[in-house]
Amino acid sequence: MNLISVFGLVCLVVITMICILNTITFPRLGRLHRMILLSSYPSVSLLIPARNEEENIYLTLQALLKQDYAGEYEIIVLDDFSEDNTIYEIKRAAQNDPRIRIITGMPLPSGWIGKNWACHQLAGLARGEILVFTDAGVLWKPTALSNLIGVMNDAGMDGYTVWPTQEAVSWPERLVVPMMMYAVMSYLPELCVRFIPWPIFSAANGQCLAFRKEVYWQIGGHEGIKNAVIEDVRLAWKTKANGFRLGMALGECQISNRMYSNWQEVRDGFAKNILAGHGGHPFFLILSALFHWMIFIYPYLWAMAGWFLPQSAGWPEVPFAMILLGLGVRALSAAATKHRVTDVLAMPVSVIMMTIISAQSLWWHFRFGGPRWKGRQIQDCAL
Repeated sequence: MNLISVFGLVCLVVITMICILNTITFPRLGRLHRMILLSSYPSVSLLIPARNEEENIYLTLQALLKQDYAGEYEIIVLDDFSEDNTIYEIKRAAQNDPRIRIITGMPLPSGWIGKNWACHQLAGLARGEILVFTDAGVLWKPTALSNLIGVMNDAGMDGYTVWPTQEAVSWPERLVVPMMMYAVMSYLPELCVRFIPWPIFSAANGQCLAFRKEVYWQIGGHEGIKNAVIEDVRLAWKTKANGFRLGMALGECQISNRMYSNWQEVRDGFAKNILAGHGGHPFFLILSALFHWMIFIYPYLWAMAGWFLPQSAGWPEVPFAMILLGLGVRALSAAATKHRVTDVLAMPVSVIMMTIISAQSLWWHFRFGGPRWKGRQIQDCAL
């Protein structure tokens, strides 16, 4: 048995243990909320940056207007120079409801990324004690806001993020989108995020990210990370670096989202963030791709080669053990995050698709200096 096999097997065992731990300990929105006293309900500002979101924003706003939250809440939507009918859909959903405020974004200043600039403007207008940044395509069940604020309050958190239940319909979505939650469940113990103050144990999802207002401004807000591609992770890092508490929960269908609808959207959407997620360093992204080939594709190649080539030490036990562990951890993460468990059988295909996404990101990096998204050129930077 060679060194690659030993290393890969050990890695799969560790990944599986982390995933099992997270499956047990990860807070689920709607399961842990205890009723809080009426006097302790903080006011909330729901902040939505919207650019070319005519297909999503109406349903999102309609869902937010139906929240059963007992405290005061407002919804502020910023139209970020949309080139479609986004503003019409916002007004159609609002219908003069005083809880919704509609603002037109200011021109993008030099050195800012579009979403960060939009969120900065939204936060500056917010009146709530809790700021909740959410995307234009995220759907909230009527009890979602009550559960989010209840869990955040009960846990005494200064920053809180929810990983929405990701809807995946087409095959590209089904094979790629769950990989995001696989990484969350398998690579970072949630208990470390909750209890260890070191910033390295930070994670967040900008689709639903909440802060106590005073904490948000103390850590510098979006202005402090104005050129960060993955602004959510950077804000999470700064929350801990400044001595505040960070928590996270699974959406558990209380909060859900369909990120993309076809292969081009999936490829470009993930390619936009994947290099920044590896510190902005192409070497680390390439190393990550090779690592995933080692633990999820190499065992299949070894298992098949053993039937035609002279058998090596450890065959067939080790490659089949690696295959079973790989499928098992992927199935466990899928079950915990409400994805189709049967899709795990195509895990090698998922890894190949992620490799293509990584190649797209590297092409953007070396050819244009950064990703392209919604008609804008974004300059690469670490995080």
